[in-house]
Amino acid sequence: MQEKKEEDLQQAQNKVSEVGIDEVGRGAIFGPVFSAVVVLTEKNKLILKQFGVTDSKKLTPKKRKLILPKILLLSSDYGIGQSSAREIDKLGIRVATELSMIRALKKLKEQPFELLIDGPLLLRPWNGIQKNIVSGDSKFISIASASIVAKVSRDNLIERLEKKYSGYLIFQNKGYGTRKHLSLIKKNGITKLHRKSFLKKSNLF
Repeated sequence: MQEKKEEDLQQAQNKVSEVGIDEVGRGAIFGPVFSAVVVLTEKNKLILKQFGVTDSKKLTPKKRKLILPKILLLSSDYGIGQSSAREIDKLGIRVATELSMIRALKKLKEQPFELLIDGPLLLRPWNGIQKNIVSGDSKFISIASASIVAKVSRDNLIERLEKKYSGYLIFQNKGYGTRKHLSLIKKNGITKLHRKSFLKKSNLF
């Protein structure tokens, strides 16, 4: 009887309990928006919490890079998707963000029964059950894990793009519209990876 109870407990801990999705780079003026989805069991959620998994914005870049392999190892499944600056300009940021999320979800081996989404906006193209959680990356380990996966993936790309698009301090500003970044655009002009629709608001394009 005791063995059966332990077996049931083991099964419960190994069952998928959370599938969280988050995006990064929505407010940037350069480069793509990234999304990641992470599938976790009850047991691995607790392990990742002990490792210090929380909202990616609360972690240093070094800590995020250290935690990332643990998330990838302990997740039952994960997916990463992105949407380009051109798609953002053509479709608008919300639709482009949804597209990056759908691309991440399509990389999963199977469709999740329920999806936890960071923020108040529904993922409109998604037909499954979804729950929106404001500040979800501080409340759910799966969303926090997704935010770290998306953030490190985007930062790694931005680091590579820095070499190709020097003169904009891209790796320093991560593609966001800092005062220095905007002044460098005025000086050097815009690149094909700058979001023209965002820069119109700054009267730079």
